[in-house]
Amino acid sequence: MEFLQQNWHWAALAAFSGGWLLIEAIRAKADKSLLSPIEATLLINREDAVVVDVRNDGEYAQGHIPNALHVPLADLERRKGELEKYRDRPLVLCCQSGARSSGAIAALRKAGFEKLYNLRGGLYEWEKAGQPLDRGSRRNEGKGKKK
Repeated sequence: MEFLQQNWHWAALAAFSGGWLLIEAIRAKADKSLLSPIEATLLINREDAVVVDVRNDGEYAQGHIPNALHVPLADLERRKGELEKYRDRPLVLCCQSGARSSGAIAALRKAGFEKLYNLRGGLYEWEKAGQPLDRGSRRNEGKGKKK
């Protein structure tokens, strides 16, 4: 008890941090647009979802989800018309960690896209889950399957 009295600021920081993590975990569970790598694979296979990789050219060239469309986040605004043909299909957006793809989802939602999903943990979690990566250096500029 004496330790807590003398170090109350550290105890408060620990309690705050723990509470923050709990809130984030609950929020993530409630967000149905976040997909695990396995859920994303099922959506791709069952509903013909299109993967849109919003990382920069160098990151994309180091490895990407097979058949992913490459539309860097910096180019999304001017290139979103290229995604129009996929408007009725689910779009799974991905980046390295899931942060940039969240921004891309917000931009596409403003443009009227509805079936938008974010790969939780990005390519980091995809690879960690043992999912395949295409490590070819050629750029894929829209080779998604058409229905």
